[in-house]
Amino acid sequence: MSSGSGRVRTGLAAAVGAAIVAAAAVPAHAAGSGYRYWSFWENQGTDWAYATQGPATARPADGDTVGFRFAVSRDASDATRPSAVPDFTRICAGVEPKAGTKRVAVVIDFGRPEDAPAGERPPAPAPRTACPQVREDATAAEALAAVAKPLRYDANVLLCGISGYPKQGCGEQVALPEEQPTRATGGTGTTASDSDSGGPSVGLVVGGAAVLLLGTAGVVQARRRRG
Repeated sequence: MSSGSGRVRTGLAAAVGAAIVAAAAVPAHAAGSGYRYWSFWENQGTDWAYATQGPATARPADGDTVGFRFAVSRDASDATRPSAVPDFTRICAGVEPKAGTKRVAVVIDFGRPEDAPAGERPPAPAPRTACPQVREDATAAEALAAVAKPLRYDANVLLCGISGYPKQGCGEQVALPEEQPTRATGGTGTTASDSDSGGPSVGLVVGGAAVLLLGTAGVVQARRRRG
């Protein structure tokens, strides 16, 4: 490895580390900006956990549930869970095991009208659920594609649209009000920062924040290249 490559990697690690620390230091109701994007979730028992890797690399096992939620969030610790519980038994009822395949329950929550881009509305008021039967080594993205086409990705393979929603935009920055209303608890639109309602551990929050920050940085770089 060249010394130049080492300096680049060291600088990147320091930048990401500093960004995560800065994100963690933001007060819960501070004024600022957030991002409008599809967050990716995995079941952790009977609750949701913010995924620490993207759907294109995550490989759920037979009996797992994956969730996708469209919302405006400051970072991973502020992300909003899918409003349907990860109930594999209910979602995949009637889908029998088959050799060489796996069953993955999929929850797609298009979010609230107020989080939609200008001129658009969520295509469904309630979360959609499906139980695709995919090959054993399939990723979460492949399970999603089996039930929710068309999917839209950007140049950096960031998931931008599910079932055609939204039609444009991808992880764009949006202004947030000085104080957001308290969101519901008990698995219906709860945020990942609701520590007493089964939110992610500190490790998951930090890992998720890194994923979001790197993904956002990729969006910015792609736009600069196009410019």
